[in-house]
Amino acid sequence: MTANVDPSRSDKLRELFPGLAVSVLVAATAQFLSEHYGAPAMLMALLLGLALNFLADEGSRTAPGIGFTARTVLRLGVALLGARISVEMLAGLGGAAIALVVAGVVLTILFALAVTRLIGRDWRFALLTGGAVAICGASAAMAIAAVLPRHEKSERDLVFTVLAVTVLSTVAMVIYPMLAQVFGLDARDAGVFLGGTIHDVAQVVGAGFSISPEAGETATLVKLIRVSMLAPVVLMFSLAIRARGLADQVEGQRPPLLPGFVLGFLVLAAVNSAGLIPVWLADAAGALSRWALLVAIAAVGIKTELGRMLDVGAGAMVLLLAQTVFLGAFVVTGLHWLQ
Repeated sequence: MTANVDPSRSDKLRELFPGLAVSVLVAATAQFLSEHYGAPAMLMALLLGLALNFLADEGSRTAPGIGFTARTVLRLGVALLGARISVEMLAGLGGAAIALVVAGVVLTILFALAVTRLIGRDWRFALLTGGAVAICGASAAMAIAAVLPRHEKSERDLVFTVLAVTVLSTVAMVIYPMLAQVFGLDARDAGVFLGGTIHDVAQVVGAGFSISPEAGETATLVKLIRVSMLAPVVLMFSLAIRARGLADQVEGQRPPLLPGFVLGFLVLAAVNSAGLIPVWLADAAGALSRWALLVAIAAVGIKTELGRMLDVGAGAMVLLLAQTVFLGAFVVTGLHWLQ
């Protein structure tokens, strides 16, 4: 007795497999380079992907799977981040520190909106870069890009933002622990500073534990609080875009208020808050999320022409640097004010 397989589904899988396999291979290579040479895996995946742009050429066997990976696998990775978030985790840090972190996220995005006009960029670029700096780096950039109205430079802006925040996050991982000593922060406050300012989770962990176990644990907790801001920020962006009548339409209909992957993030966070996800499963979901995001960013890199990246200009890099400095200065000022 043989199982019935939908021929159309089987054909679709065969069409997507080459591009998906290439993206996984690039991600695995990036992870190998990261483990053996200390380079950030996200950065390696992006750079390797950019070098393989020809695989995304229209008509190539790998193009459909690369497009699928950059879109659907990315959303799976963002949704799985919710399994690491819980109300108990948020309450463990204290109201003052949580308020400082939330204020840092909101004010950094507002700062981005105000400053972006000075370099001649539009509000979409401000939300993309401001959200990436304020929340969780590459993961936030990819989630926010999914709800912003599309334009001819959307892919280029996303890749630039991911590349820039990854580089800045790596630099911060080295410099910020030294700054914590210069500012005279104790282990707990140093953890709040690192978790509240460094863009990507991996770099936060590295910077925190380079100071002490207490600083590392606090930094990771604070970073996850910033990650938990992803869903409400995406919701607010979506509401604002719809209110202005700028939302993309598919087959004449506006997209849902919250994308499915953000709803998945919220559902997993709620289930974890209820204590229904064991620690080992939450850790497994976190690891799977990281791999999904790594594979997705490899696909995004493959889809992007390196030449188009150079069109972004120095002003855009200065913008991201200014946002990073603003967030760092705000958190340090807040910590000294709370002491």
